[in-house]
Amino acid sequence: MKPGLNAIMECTGGGKSLFLDVLAARNDPSGLSGDILINGAPRPSNFKYNSGFVVQDDLVLGTLTVRENLAFSAALRLPTTMTKHEKDERIKVVIEELGLDEVADSKVRSGEERKKTSIAMGLITDPSILFLDEPTTGLDSSTANAIVSLLKNISEQGRTIIFSFRQPQHSIFKLFDSLTILASGKLMYHGPAQKALEYFKSAGYHCELLNNPSDFFVDVINGDCPAAVTAMQEEGGEANETEQLLIGRLPVIEGLAQFYSKSPFYRETETELERLSGGQHGRSPAFKEITYVTTFCHQFRWIFWRSFRNLMGRLKPWGVEIFIIFMLGLLIGVTFLGLKNDCTAIQNKAWSLYVLTVFQCVTSVSAREIFLMERDLFILEYISGYYRVSSYFLGKLLFEFLFRRFFPSFIFTVILYWILGLKRGITAFLITTITTLMVAYSTTAMILAIGTRENAASGKTLLVTVYFVFMLVFLGMSLNFETMAPQLSWLQYVSIPHYGYMALQHNEFLEQNFCSGPNTTMSNCGPSFLICTGEEFLIIQGLNLSPWSLWINHLGLACMMFFFLGIAYLKMLFLKKHS
Repeated sequence: MKPGLNAIMECTGGGKSLFLDVLAARNDPSGLSGDILINGAPRPSNFKYNSGFVVQDDLVLGTLTVRENLAFSAALRLPTTMTKHEKDERIKVVIEELGLDEVADSKVRSGEERKKTSIAMGLITDPSILFLDEPTTGLDSSTANAIVSLLKNISEQGRTIIFSFRQPQHSIFKLFDSLTILASGKLMYHGPAQKALEYFKSAGYHCELLNNPSDFFVDVINGDCPAAVTAMQEEGGEANETEQLLIGRLPVIEGLAQFYSKSPFYRETETELERLSGGQHGRSPAFKEITYVTTFCHQFRWIFWRSFRNLMGRLKPWGVEIFIIFMLGLLIGVTFLGLKNDCTAIQNKAWSLYVLTVFQCVTSVSAREIFLMERDLFILEYISGYYRVSSYFLGKLLFEFLFRRFFPSFIFTVILYWILGLKRGITAFLITTITTLMVAYSTTAMILAIGTRENAASGKTLLVTVYFVFMLVFLGMSLNFETMAPQLSWLQYVSIPHYGYMALQHNEFLEQNFCSGPNTTMSNCGPSFLICTGEEFLIIQGLNLSPWSLWINHLGLACMMFFFLGIAYLKMLFLKKHS
């Protein structure tokens, strides 16, 4: 495949996408034989940086501008030896090359802009080879023409552009320089695109004047071509032996594969390959591990930056979410407003702490979206050598913990703490805040561990919901300690809400006296609820009064958080990276 537009056409499950991935070093070629040569030499280890790849689905963030998307690609794919000015100049050149000047500082909107931005990100390293998987998919005919014409102009600068397609219109087909046709894993044709019709005519298939060539090729290979008449027969002559074999003795695909193996195009290609490879055959192309041109810290910083810019692009929905949390905190706070610091308020305070715990669990269930929404983008960028799994995981996680979990949890806790008049003192407030955050973070970690590789409808994702519903019911049962079933006590060791709730109770009720008020007597509490101190309540709840009883719950939450984060990281590490 030489500089120019090299099209790969697939018919009846030819595997063009897999073929493209193997050529682009995006798929492990274990089990395959043959050589992949770049200018006659084995594919270099840094091939991913000397080539670009544009996937079929335009995986660009619509919350970022065109320039910001390119800046992210340049920051992670161009070496750190380049200055910021040099990278900005490279971005400017690519923007001008693809005609994105007018929308460079606007968010990516239309299908044409998304496709051009995807191509621009593939060209940011100024590659000599550019791969594209069905670049016209989802585009109208006018936009498709514009994109392929753009690729034609890029190829005329000396770039080798290799792309797959299905059935383009004739005006697009005329722009192709080289055509490769695959069917059922076999090679039907490889040669100049404008000689393909003549080749098929020599094989016995004549294309009608107004028929689209790509439609004609598909019809022939699928056996649906009504014009299966050989040129020899049209001239009144006899078909040669190969043509007779094609028509009568073998299926169409087998016949065309054999016909091509005896064609001049095949012999010319074979001669050229013999010259390039020096006569050595049968070596399986080695799959080299990804190498990176940037450091871990550099990758981490830019992943965090993009996450922040992505949030700013969704500032209105995020602001609405914070506002809802604020109003919900006020509503619940008003519900419990007027709690007295006496023995009649013990259960109400316990319920308010229960609500605080439940809120952290419920609002963290959406954490599966952290990686789920960008799963395909992560796979694309990882395979392309943008970043390590560790830098991506930690960058996204820190951002999630800081902006998506800390602020909602902190706002809700402050509102409830202030309205309900919980235990006074900065230490008590900080312990409450730390506890609620650890519940939120532990819940987030568990959601990630189970849902990182699953979709929203997955049974494993449903399992998370069932777990928290069951654990919150169990936690609610513990509020009425008289009816708590002893045989369920073991659940406390695997319950995130239980650890958080016990820590909150220990912090709130320790050293509290509910019968010391001037108008409070034992008789005010009723004969069935003779509790005057917080220590008595904690003992009934089964809590030890030592400081260790508080911190052991924090330790339990920390252990569960790191355990689930470890599982989530391993699942990402072993995610199918060579799609």
